[in-house]
Amino acid sequence: MKYKIFNLIAIILAALQTNAQQFINKGTIEFEVITNIKKTMPDFSYLNELKESMPTFKTAYFNYIFADNKSIYKFTRYDEKKAKIPEFFTNGDDENEWYTDFNTGTSYVQKSIWNSPFNLKDSIKDIQWKLSNESRIIAGFNCRKAVGKIMDSVYVFAFYTDEITISGGPCTIHGLPGMVLGVTIPRLYMSILATKLMVTDVKTDMIKPTAAKKYYTPKELKDILAKRWQNDGDEDNEDNKKWKEQMYWNLLL
Repeated sequence: MKYKIFNLIAIILAALQTNAQQFINKGTIEFEVITNIKKTMPDFSYLNELKESMPTFKTAYFNYIFADNKSIYKFTRYDEKKAKIPEFFTNGDDENEWYTDFNTGTSYVQKSIWNSPFNLKDSIKDIQWKLSNESRIIAGFNCRKAVGKIMDSVYVFAFYTDEITISGGPCTIHGLPGMVLGVTIPRLYMSILATKLMVTDVKTDMIKPTAAKKYYTPKELKDILAKRWQNDGDEDNEDNKKWKEQMYWNLLL
């Protein structure tokens, strides 16, 4: 009899816990993005003086709006109380955007290149993730750590929560069983961390890609960059190669 009562209590408690757990499928997440811009600069002698006069870090904020298994990630502002960002290092942040439709497996990315919008259309690429037992609290959510690799050689350290149902994340980071709320990409000297989630007044009408006359593939982008750099007559030394590679990764992130 006692055993039956114990089982009944356990079932009731489990049911209450399940009902109490809330799964979020629509909202707006604010992300703080911190980049070491000095580290991202090419090692050219004529830039040394500029490096000394500029801030080390750029702090920007982006909104990730999601609903119906679709999302858009866009710039909102800089934190210029911490540091005034030279225009050269804004990288067209206010024009960059990432739209993802997880229903169709399609992504549209707009990036500002040489002060002009450049639109990419591609299928959502798989990221091979390895889950870890490490966890941390981000924006009030319990998040689990995962390690992935993008663009063949760039490691990503992410924290995700399964309380937010969309399998997305900032930029093109995705593919975990829930929403990515924290990202560190050492090779790009960048960290991204969610600061808050808003579930009211979600601007779902903004979740759409920007129309473009022409869309490019990642391969076409790489060819265009290679041709531009060749025409510029840049030196093909190791430092320059590293900077070009880093720029390409940033454009595809």
